Parts: sequence; C-alpha cells; structure tokens
Amino acid sequence: MKEKILIVDDETAIADLVEVYLANDGYQVYKFYNATDALSCVEKEPLSLAILDVMLPDMDGFTLLKHIRKKYLFPIIMLTAKVEDIDKITGLTLGADDYITKPFNPLELTARVKTQLRRYIRYNTGDVPLINANEIDIRGLHISKDSHKCLLNQKELSLTPIEFNILWYLCEHSNTVVSSEELFEAVWGEKYLDSNNTVMAHIARLREKMMELPRKPKFIKTVWGVGYTIES
Repeated sequence: MKEKILIVDDETAIADLVEVYLANDGYQVYKFYNATDALSCVEKEPLSLAILDVMLPDMDGFTLLKHIRKKYLFPIIMLTAKVEDIDKITGLTLGADDYITKPFNPLELTARVKTQLRRYIRYNTGDVPLINANEIDIRGLHISKDSHKCLLNQKELSLTPIEFNILWYLCEHSNTVVSSEELFEAVWGEKYLDSNNTVMAHIARLREKMMELPRKPKFIKTVWGVGYTIES
C-alpha cells in the first residue's frame, strides 16, 4: 500500500514541486494551501507523514502541528523561510520530527521523508529493529557499514576507505565533539602526533565531496580548539 503524505504550503509553486517529487517516488500525496483543509484531511485519511509550512494564511504551522499532535503520531517535517534557531526549537518542542529551511533541494526533502518513514514504520511494526547498528541516517545522509556505501540526498558519494571510516565514526558519535587525536587513533590505529595535519586534510576533502560550504558546513562542523562534530 502506498504511504500517504500530506503537504501544506501556501506557496503553490513549492507545494506543486514537492508533490511531483513525492509522487514520482510512489507516494500518494494530499496537497493543501491552508491549514483548515489540511486538518479536515488529517481527520479523514490514515496519513503516514506530513510536511507543514510554518507560514500559512489561516493558521501558523506551529498551531497546526499542535492540533495534529493531539491525536496523531506520524512523522511531521516543518518547512520555513526563517533560519532562526528559536523557530527550529519551537517546532521540535511541539512535536516535529525534522525541520528544513527554504530554499531547499527537493531531493534532500525526499531523502528526509524516506528516513522518517523508515524509522516510523520500523517502530510501529516491530518487524525490524528501530536501530540498525550498521546503518545511520542523519538529515538526508545515509551511511551503511554493511555495504560500505554513503548516500547524500540519494546520491552516492565516492569515498576512499579512510574517508568512509572518518565519516562513519563522526556519524556514530553524532552530537559529540570528537577530537582530532581521537579520530586519528580510531581510524588509522596509530598514535596521534601534535603536528599531524592528516585529519584536517581528510576532513577538507570530505567536505568537498559533500559539497559543504567552507564557512557554513551543514554536516561536519568544526568546534575550534576541540575537534569535529556532526549534529543529528
């Protein structure tokens, strides 16, 4: 059975674009440009996931989120044109599962949809463990230790074994700052020397392959004087 996905965005061009990408991936899409019609759909259809814009004409997305969360637990991804951390914190506190800022890459959004659905289905069916120790999903980044492959927004990255191991270690220790010394000794299995710039060079190469902005990386972030971290 097709997963049913709700899209709510008053910017018709964006809503239509997201609909096309999701429909092409085989999802059944319910699209609305206001919260009132969307709430009616929520009551009638057994939805698998919702994508909600924060700025809506009749009710803001946070209020819509609160209404949905009173009765339903399916994943919800928030869309917004704002970049302030307070908006992200508000959405996550009210029960959103993920957050993406406009403008965005539709492939990144569909990747996040798949990640959320995968987690939700595993949790609710019990057929597959919620956590697979050899696979990690972080905001459109999927890395598998079994296949030794890494996908970013559904596009495979061509990584050397060392690059893969660095990325895997950072993902495995997400939300934790990993020092260059720890990373080097974990990946290379040798004692780290203070003058060793090997880790820095490999991180720079990884960022290039991930199309990261040098001053504002989305995944591998530098904590100056401490090390590197990937936030989930």
